[in-house]
Amino acid sequence: MSTTPDLNVERDVGDFHYDTTYEFDAGVGLNESTIDYICKVKGEGDWVKEFRMKALKIFQDKPVPTHWASDDLNSIDYDKIRYYLSKGQRPSRTWDEVPDDIKKTFERLGIPEKERAYLAGVEAQFDSEASYSNMKEDLSEQGVIFTGPTEALRDHPEIFRKWFGKVIPIGDNKFSALNSAVFSGGSFIYIPPGVKVKQPLQAYFRINAENFGQFERTLIIADEGAEVTYMEGCTAPKFETSTLHSAVVELVALKGAKIQYITVQNWSANVFNLVTKRGMAMDDAEIKWIDCNIGSRLTMKYPGVVMRGPGARGEVLSIALAHDGQHQDTGAKMIHAADNTTSNIISKSISIGEGRSTYRGVVNIPRNLKNCKNNTECDALLINSNSRTDTYPAITVRGNQSTVQHEASVSKVSAEQIFYMMQRGIPEDEAMSLAVNGFVNDLIREFPMEYSVELKRLIDLEMEGSVG
Repeated sequence: MSTTPDLNVERDVGDFHYDTTYEFDAGVGLNESTIDYICKVKGEGDWVKEFRMKALKIFQDKPVPTHWASDDLNSIDYDKIRYYLSKGQRPSRTWDEVPDDIKKTFERLGIPEKERAYLAGVEAQFDSEASYSNMKEDLSEQGVIFTGPTEALRDHPEIFRKWFGKVIPIGDNKFSALNSAVFSGGSFIYIPPGVKVKQPLQAYFRINAENFGQFERTLIIADEGAEVTYMEGCTAPKFETSTLHSAVVELVALKGAKIQYITVQNWSANVFNLVTKRGMAMDDAEIKWIDCNIGSRLTMKYPGVVMRGPGARGEVLSIALAHDGQHQDTGAKMIHAADNTTSNIISKSISIGEGRSTYRGVVNIPRNLKNCKNNTECDALLINSNSRTDTYPAITVRGNQSTVQHEASVSKVSAEQIFYMMQRGIPEDEAMSLAVNGFVNDLIREFPMEYSVELKRLIDLEMEGSVG
């Protein structure tokens, strides 16, 4: 019989930081000198530098996409951000070798305990670089690679370069270009043909410094018939100034492979979280995104799957919770590019106080394809009269040989529902939490048990004081 772990979740679990000194600091602002500095510190070759310089030019030339997105993007001052900070650490294979202040941070976040309890491997990133990276020995013996992009460029260039920047090209959008210019840290995972990793691999991204931008880069390749589950967590302390997080995640599932990517985001309320995530699924392969967005000032994230091979499957399950002063602009993209492909999108959002949630979805099925299927469900729950929600689905289906289904709903927690529970002795706050948990319960079940417990507690904490 399983027992519920005591995860000691707190709303402000990540709202702390330790003063630390950095050996490498690219300074404030972004220009070609910043790129030179990062390349020199990392000892990168010419092609990486050319890649970064090309990306910088695209980032500088592309306009801020406020013609469709929030005007709040214009409040980011890129000249006041620090783009690379490192204590000069290299990823250690034991927690004992991690610098004391960094180790204290991750111990306070409970990462070493989670690794011992149920993970096959962990990478822990502190500001721009990973401080810890370890994986179970038996996986290494099977040929599994779990490291960062810097180490991948050095040790596995033949695998890394083949797919790096191919699923999400530099110029995909302004923020993928920004990441491509200054990326540092992140994960590179390769699973050999037929290897099925039973326990999840996890990366944890921690922002510690003020006026800082974190730009990790993740590339996961599951070779033919391979399977892997990857989880990422992230926190940052709350500062008076804004913090920028702009990651790029590329997934490649070759023939018959399965990748499940789980995100539990709990950013502080001063973070701009502008992330580009996309997977490419070949013949009979499956990519599944499970995405939970809590916290941040503005999140813009639309995980997608390009189904390149016949029989490929793509799925996005997402929960977004927007509190006062927060905007969760999230959704999904499903691009069908082969016959007999299937996609599923289930999105649930909760807006509390004056919080705003937005769903944006893209589904595309060309005329020449047959037997493709898509199901999209997006449901929004409003807690208070000043809460706001928007839905922007864009579904393009040409021809008559495919099937698409779209359902959407917007509802408000009813006074009668709360009154009914209060009449049975349940306090008003608890009644509201029960209503919200009932709204998202089906999706929470999709998370691993340890994370579903954490999510429920986070939602309960977010609901405190929401009545009225």
